Amino acid sequence: MEARSSAGLSQAQLALRLDKPASFVGKYELGERRLDVIELLVVLKALDREPTQFIRTLELHLPARL
Repeated sequence: MEARSSAGLSQAQLALRLDKPASFVGKYELGERRLDVIELLVVLKALDREPTQFIRTLELHLPARL
């Protein structure tokens, strides 16, 4: 949701870019479904986000010990 919001898009607007129903966006934002790697790349492209930078940001939220 943070990436979508910072892109200035509503769920409906992103869903149109993805050619998916708005429920697709809503479900992964609520954690009701997960995106596979290909879906993640498509969503990031629709948001004009660089995948490597997105992954680096995710790494910052990992626990110190795995």
